[in-house]
Amino acid sequence: MGNKLITLENISKSYGSNTVLDELNLYINENEFLTLLGPSGCGKTTTLRIIGGFETPDTGKVIFDGKDITSLAPNKRQVNTVFQKYALFTHMTIAENIAFGLKIKKKSKAYIDDKIKYALKLVNLEDFANRMPDSLSGGQQQRIAIARAIVNEPKVLLLDEPLGALDLKLRQDMQYELIRLKNELGITFIYVTHDQEEALTMSDTIVVMNQGYIQQIGTPENIYNEPENAFVADFIGDSNIISGTMIHDELVEILNVKWACVDKGFGINKPVDVVIRPEDVELVKEDEGTIKGIVTNIIFKGVHYEMEVMANGFEWLVHSTSLFPVGTKVGIRVDPFNIQIMNKPESEDEEAIGVEE
Repeated sequence: MGNKLITLENISKSYGSNTVLDELNLYINENEFLTLLGPSGCGKTTTLRIIGGFETPDTGKVIFDGKDITSLAPNKRQVNTVFQKYALFTHMTIAENIAFGLKIKKKSKAYIDDKIKYALKLVNLEDFANRMPDSLSGGQQQRIAIARAIVNEPKVLLLDEPLGALDLKLRQDMQYELIRLKNELGITFIYVTHDQEEALTMSDTIVVMNQGYIQQIGTPENIYNEPENAFVADFIGDSNIISGTMIHDELVEILNVKWACVDKGFGINKPVDVVIRPEDVELVKEDEGTIKGIVTNIIFKGVHYEMEVMANGFEWLVHSTSLFPVGTKVGIRVDPFNIQIMNKPESEDEEAIGVEE
């Protein structure tokens, strides 16, 4: 990763009595693909709009390349935005759409023609210069919107759920396209989505947000494997989240049974949340498990079976490539390494903030 390119310092934003961002601090490196991920209303789009200059924070600063740009107009920033609604100009050809920003900047015709060719090639739509937007599919229009942003040579490309309106296959194609573009162009990408899979596939860094607070920042692997709190664990993938008591280092009690784990430093007899991923639950013969249960539900998911197992009053979600029919009595075992312990939030507000840095 390069140097710090953008720093958000103590950014707060409210609309009336609704606080959308609360003292948000974040920095973004050069050439990074950073994704703001979270449920709707968590503040991710507002954060993006503040970086783009479409919103002004109530308090705090936006620093870009060492300069304070908090009150700089959007068109004066080295930032381009691609929205979910691509908003191509319908009365202009694709070439004219792409050239629009360059004409405003009074670039020469030769320069503009050159750039149009380059941008169309980059998004694999070389023969489309003279077509009209309404003759293009949604995916093609989205690629043109990206091409239009790229020709302005922004240092940063802001993408607000740009694949939200596309069907699954197209979205996957576009995800690869975007990764390729980022690698070829050396531009910093800041991407907003509520789609966990998209975030995990594309990002160098994921920022998980909830209720205007940052919950966790990390690599996709790190966020998936080491969630810092139950919100992140639950949002990033299916999890079994069970209330427990940390008896002492490396021993936790859940569902009235003691389980070996590897976590330390939580204290003695402390209430905790225990997170176990469905793929980490091993189903074994009834008498070989730590607890016994019965399979209550099963769905075939293509790669694995998704099963629900009722054990000690808790409905466990289990992913396994082995089939255990409904009604089978099973034992449940979990490798100590796959049992994750988290502090319980002490209050509802703290629940929103998650683990304080």
